[in-house]
Amino acid sequence: MPVVNCSTAETLVCIVYKIYAMGTISARVPDDLEAALAEYVESENLDRSTAVRKLLAEGIEEWRRERALDALEAGEVTLSRAAELAEMSVWDFAALAREREVSWVGREGLEDDLESV
Repeated sequence: MPVVNCSTAETLVCIVYKIYAMGTISARVPDDLEAALAEYVESENLDRSTAVRKLLAEGIEEWRRERALDALEAGEVTLSRAAELAEMSVWDFAALAREREVSWVGREGLEDDLESV
């Protein structure tokens, strides 16, 4: 999506542009998933498109977090890089890692740190 800078006078036009600057996704889903979506639409009082966008955004957000946690735990990335991958602040990501009991300090690094104290 192109980057759009909006001045005060153009704000309404810019908002309308950003709302309608969306791609289209079409997918075939099993009947049980379609029924669950219908139930979600009803319970959340949303139209079908909004519900699909919301669920997709939540799923991708969770996928980013899980991918970042896995990379951190495997020692592939630093805490700050993992937070970037998850699109979270470092503090929020550290809290998530603690919640999920993901350690980002290797035993060797911890021993080295303790020896230097």
